Amino acid sequence: MSNVQELEMAVSRLSVDELSQFSEWFEELISDQWDQKIEADILAGRLDTVGKRADDEFLAGNARPL
Repeated sequence: MSNVQELEMAVSRLSVDELSQFSEWFEELISDQWDQKIEADILAGRLDTVGKRADDEFLAGNARPL
């Protein structure tokens, strides 16, 4: 049995309250990992082209409302 299967079984046995706590923790973990990935991409310059294009569009008056 793989670690993933073991985790799935363990999670499926959690009470409603425990599942809620686990879900909050897991969402925070995913969010933190996303933030780290974006930060690494920014520091490595991988978003420079996209950022410049967005700046150019904004300066040209082509900004889209949120």
